[in-house]
Amino acid sequence: MRPVKDMQLRSGMGINDLIKELYESGGFTAKKVAVGVDILEKMVKEKDCVTFLAFPASICATGTRGVVKELVKRKLFDVVITTAGTLDHDLARVWKEYFHGSFMVDDRELHKKGVNRLGNIFIPLESYGAILEEKMQPTLQEVYATKPRWSTKELIWEFGSRLEQEKRGKESILYWVWKNQIPMYVPGITDGAFGTQLWMYYQSHRDFIIDLFQDEQDLADMVFGAKKTGAFIMGGGISKHHTLWWNQFNEGLDYVVYITTALEYDGSLSGAQPREAISWGKVTEGAHTILIEGEATALIPLMVTALLERL
Repeated sequence: MRPVKDMQLRSGMGINDLIKELYESGGFTAKKVAVGVDILEKMVKEKDCVTFLAFPASICATGTRGVVKELVKRKLFDVVITTAGTLDHDLARVWKEYFHGSFMVDDRELHKKGVNRLGNIFIPLESYGAILEEKMQPTLQEVYATKPRWSTKELIWEFGSRLEQEKRGKESILYWVWKNQIPMYVPGITDGAFGTQLWMYYQSHRDFIIDLFQDEQDLADMVFGAKKTGAFIMGGGISKHHTLWWNQFNEGLDYVVYITTALEYDGSLSGAQPREAISWGKVTEGAHTILIEGEATALIPLMVTALLERL
């Protein structure tokens, strides 16, 4: 039995001093956050552990994109699996601005003004679809001239490499996964503006192919040869499931940190607990696991700052 202790907060305390207080408090999400940082530390320090970073696109429309960028810039993860919108937001924000908005706004008025709302972020049309079409179509022409068949990993690296000369290119996640040669996979590549631009190019170049099977082969080669695997999974959906799916072929993940706002009562993958994944063989029976109920943009900066300080 471990006694619950009141948090002792003080001016000037370090981030890991705060994490320790969260743990000693014993309670609810606070302790889970502290345990999550401990698991992340063990995972990234584990020799011969292949580490996965999985997240949905929405957080990349916010400043939390900078936290994700820092993780790949510092090479803390070996593999990234995400959704198509990550490519949209990451590239668009290299060239245009997104803006502070509000959840409580008349969306009909925004539509009339040509402004898309993502939660409390405002995204003008010229900052999204228009700029992506303007920038992507000439690049795709150059890419196609090199070869007609590309995996999502290859295509992402190609776009990332072209950001080196951009004024804000080094703010990009795509730039750093290319720079550090970290494979990044988007299994649902057509579900977003980036994918729509690929489809538009395909209209006049019918032999232009996105080779998803090459991505799957790459993932198979990684997990089949791994001694251990671990994952930091933010949110749910296809990025979460694809990470879990491939790791079942190596007897499951050995380290798992979930952050989610979803609940498990409806049977959704997004709300599924690590214990459910054990039944599928996607997480090992003896894995270090935690599910933290909370919103990623609030929790990730806290947890990653603590992790970076420890490393």
